[in-house]
Formats: sequence, structure tokens, C-alpha cells
Amino acid sequence: MKIQADVLRIYKAVHTWTGIIAGLALFIAFYAGALTVFKYDLAAWVSPPMHDTRPVAIQDAGRLIDQTLAAHPEASRDFRLTLRATDAEPAQLSWKSQDGTRQYHAVLDGEGALKISERAPTDVAELVDYLHRTAGFVPGNLDAGVLAIGVIAMMYGLALVSGIVILLPTLAKDLFALRLGKNLKVLWKDAHNAIGFFSLPFHVIIALTTVVFAFHEPIYDIQNHLIYDGKLRTLWTLPAPPIDVPDAAATGAAQTATRQGAAVPPAQAVPSAPSRSAIAPVAPPAQLLHTLRVLSPGFEPEYMHYRGLAGDRPTVRVHGVDPDYMMRYDAFAIMDPFTGSIINGAYLPGHTTGWTRWLAVFFALHFATFGGAVVQWLYFLLALAGAFLFYSGNLLWMESRRRRARESGLPEQKTSVRILSALTVGVCLGCVAGVSASLVTGKWLHGLVPNLNSWHIVVYYAVFFLSIVWAFLRGAARGAVELLWLCAAATIAIPLTSLAGWLQPATGLWANTSQASVGVDLTAAVGALCMIWMARAARRRQARGQRDSIWAGAA
Repeated sequence: MKIQADVLRIYKAVHTWTGIIAGLALFIAFYAGALTVFKYDLAAWVSPPMHDTRPVAIQDAGRLIDQTLAAHPEASRDFRLTLRATDAEPAQLSWKSQDGTRQYHAVLDGEGALKISERAPTDVAELVDYLHRTAGFVPGNLDAGVLAIGVIAMMYGLALVSGIVILLPTLAKDLFALRLGKNLKVLWKDAHNAIGFFSLPFHVIIALTTVVFAFHEPIYDIQNHLIYDGKLRTLWTLPAPPIDVPDAAATGAAQTATRQGAAVPPAQAVPSAPSRSAIAPVAPPAQLLHTLRVLSPGFEPEYMHYRGLAGDRPTVRVHGVDPDYMMRYDAFAIMDPFTGSIINGAYLPGHTTGWTRWLAVFFALHFATFGGAVVQWLYFLLALAGAFLFYSGNLLWMESRRRRARESGLPEQKTSVRILSALTVGVCLGCVAGVSASLVTGKWLHGLVPNLNSWHIVVYYAVFFLSIVWAFLRGAARGAVELLWLCAAATIAIPLTSLAGWLQPATGLWANTSQASVGVDLTAAVGALCMIWMARAARRRQARGQRDSIWAGAA
């Protein structure tokens, strides 16, 4: 029994300190991750309506590209041909200015003439995704932030294992217990244990895949240096016979071969070409799509990303989905935009092999790119529950270490408890309020500032850091109540902004009435109501709770 007690004591220490160190960063990553599941819906909500949303017909797409490049050769650096319209992006050709502050859309009018429209791009959805991938570490340096969150994910894995070991001796007794009453610490502990245990498979998947994402590039670099003598990248682009576009008679046989597992050349060396002063006509996009349909019949292309058409390594990456396969964010193939030959088909559905196949599975399990809306909503709720898990873990640590009241009066709480309580309130609630405020900024500042994307970042970090400062100045108890009201106000501003745009469009606001945008408004309204309830509950706890608690009014 003594050995068992010693083992449990060690695991409790591991669980406590890994959770404390990683918990605040993981709260941000999980909260932003819940929103990232629907990041395209966020993009649709914040995107201004397009006056000309005429979709481009695929048979006219090549002519649209050629006319656009003739009129605007700077677009050859990087442009996108959207094939399937979304709420945020019509089926048109689009590109950004080199500084990223302007976005241009090209379309052919009814008479085949080129029309260009302009709008300020908004990447608030990318900001949310950045917070999910890095927890906001090292702003502006994605690679460093991803490595930092990878280290935290390893600590997160230790916390999961040690938490299960701690729970095992009392699993049958405590798992289904939810002891309501005046002892809030016991209630929070029961909720923490239950959520952690029942969502364990989800957390194991997230921890493992995060480590893979964070370190697979460094692993490649080490292998490249120690095993492949610096030639690993060239092995990924070994020359292979180009795949010509088959004629109609060959299509059926090619599809049969594909279903039977015929190999697709994983890579073909990109043909070198002299720098082009005048861009040559691209291969018809319909031709490229036909090639991919033969190779992967279930592949549904969504957009084509052209890069470097005036350089010596031009490429077009065709992105799409296949509901029968687990994919990364999506599936894609890299092709030559002038000849239509396959450069790399290793990520086409049905043609991934070895590590590429497993990497696609890791991505799909992490980003919920399988199973449709049901899996997306499940991941959304599990990610929010995960954020609660880290918040409640910090709360349990603080409640376990607070000094109790004695006959001589209320004690002075430990400095470590006061610091962690203020940090927990400021970081967690600052993240929630900052994301909501940044999203609303996309509509209120549209057309009023030259670089809206910079304002998204400025607003988020301003709200985030000011919330932390406020929590330290006001104390955890008062700061929690006030910051919860701030979160509620910033979040309810999302549907209220849409309502204002619908009632008073002359203000320059707008209300997108698509299913995705309305879903954002309704979800934000429900979230704001939950935060109002939490603020009122925190106020009652502050007034009526135990006077020696860090959440009491005098804290």
C-alpha cells in the first residue's frame, strides 16, 4: 500500500505541474481550435458581399486567366481560381496585392469582357487558426510557435497519462459522481474527472497529432542530414513519365485501373523554363481537371492555386475533397500549368502511400476533415469541453493550496495562488473576449482602415493583454466577473452587428444571410447567454462563497 501511495503521489505531482505549465496555452489552443472547425463560416460572416458574383464557367476559365494576366501581369505571382463558390468566395479568379492589403476579383461579363473588382481582404479566420496552432506564442513566427505548442503537447500527453493513473483507484466510485452542494471544489473535481475520462480518446488523438505536426519537419531535416546526405527533397521529386490527358476511349480503362490500385507517379521534376516576360497561355483548366478525374474518380476539385507563372518553376496546385477518404485539410495534386502534366500526385485520394497516407490520417483526425457536419459539431463541443478541462484544472490547484480562515481572521493568500488565479482569469477570458472583438472589428472597420488584417491582430492582442493586466489590478474574483461581462458584450456584438447591418445598411455594415453566417450569429448568441449566466454565477459566488476563497469579494 505504501508503494501504491508513493506512486500515486508521484503521478499527482506530474499531473499537477504538467497541467499547470501547459494549461493556459492549451486553453487558448482548444478554444481557438473549436472555432477553427468552422473557420470558413467565420470567413463568410466577416466577408463583405460581392456586387458581381457571376461564377466563371470551367470552359471559360482558361480565357479568363489569359485575359487577366495580360491586363495584370503582377497576378502571375500568385492567384487562385475558385471552382466551387462559397459564402466567402464566389467562383472567380482572385489575387492579392503584394503587401496583402487589397484583394482583386476578375470575371468575364455577359459579353466576354474582363471585369475587375476590388475589396479589402480579411483574414480573421486565419488569425483564429494561428492561435489554435501556436496559442499566440511568438506573434508573426509560425514555425517557432508550432514548435512551442509541440513541446506543450508532450506535457499535455504526460498530464493525460498521469491523470488516468490517479483516477484508476477510485474510478468506479467517482466517475459518475457529480456531488452538488456548497463544496464547489468537490463539484469542480467531479466535473473535471468526468470530462477528462469520457473525452480521453479525443485528447489522446489531439496530443499525438499535435506532436506529429510540430516535429515532422525537424524529423525530416534530421533524416535529410544523417541518412540522405542532404538529398531527401530531391527524392520527393524524382522524374517520372508525365501523365498525358487521355482521350475519351481510354477514360473507362484508366478509371478501372485506378480502382484496382494503379500507381500514380508520386512526383515529377518541375520543368525548368526561362523567365517569361510575356506569360504564355496556360493549359485549359478543364484539361487539368479531366486528368485528375481519370486518376481519382471521386476527387471533387474546389480551387486551383497558380504560382510563379513568370518564373522558372511554375506550378498549379489543385485542391479538392473526396468523401470516401480521410485527407489533410483537403486533397491536392501539383501540376504544370502550361503542359498539364502531373508534378506530384502523392496526395490524391486513393494514391497516398506509406508515411504520406498516415500523415493524411493524422491531419484528418486532428482537423475533423471527415464525417461531415456531425463530426465537426462533435469536435467543436469536445474542444470547448477541453478548454474547460484546463481552466478547471487550474481552479482545483488554487483551491487545494489556498489558506483557510482561522479564528484570528482571514489569511493572506500565497503569492503563487494569487498570481496563478489572476493569470488564469486574464489569459482565458482575455482570449475569449479578444477573438470575439477581433471578429466584430472585421465589419466595423471595413473600408475605414488601410490594412484590416493588421487591425484584427492589434485588436486581439490589445484585448488579451489588457485583460491580463485588469485581472492583476482587480484581483481574480472581481476581475473574473468584470471580464466575463466583457466576453459576453464582445460576443453578443457579433449577432447585433449583423442585426444592425440588416436594419440599417446605410451605416456601411452588412448582414450575410447565408446558412454559414446565420449559424455564426446564432452560436455567438448562445455563447453570450452562457457567459452572462457565468458572470452572474461568479458574482453570487463572490458575495456568498467562503470568505477565505480567492474568489471571495475581498480577493
